[in-house]
Amino acid sequence: MSSAEGADHVVEIPRKPLTPTLLSITLALEGMVIFFASLTAFGLRYLDMATAFIGGGIIMVLFFATAGRIRKARWALWFGWVLQGVLLATGIILLPMLVIGALFVALWSWCWFKGNSIDRANAAAIAAAEANTAGTSGGTE
Repeated sequence: MSSAEGADHVVEIPRKPLTPTLLSITLALEGMVIFFASLTAFGLRYLDMATAFIGGGIIMVLFFATAGRIRKARWALWFGWVLQGVLLATGIILLPMLVIGALFVALWSWCWFKGNSIDRANAAAIAAAEANTAGTSGGTE
């Protein structure tokens, strides 16, 4: 590719927000962690089989269902914060889940704030590009 072709290359700015994608990935990972924590709680005999698998299954479904709805429903964004508390609360049964939960809460928070920051920057870049396009093509039509 010549330098003249590179000068005309336009970088496409994604129009879909990044925040819901990051948060849904985090929730899906947390759902998998809940699955393994349920197996561990049962295997170490902290919980009986019904409690470990039914309770863990319900919590896991909540994580996956919220991850699936996060792009479409605003409530899912906020319910994700509630699920972060649920993940931390599993540390009552399995102490290592406090550490794992704290790490995931930190990841969730980073995805929330950094994703919103990137989305705002993308929105500003799109608005500037559209204003620039409208300004340059406005006099020719």
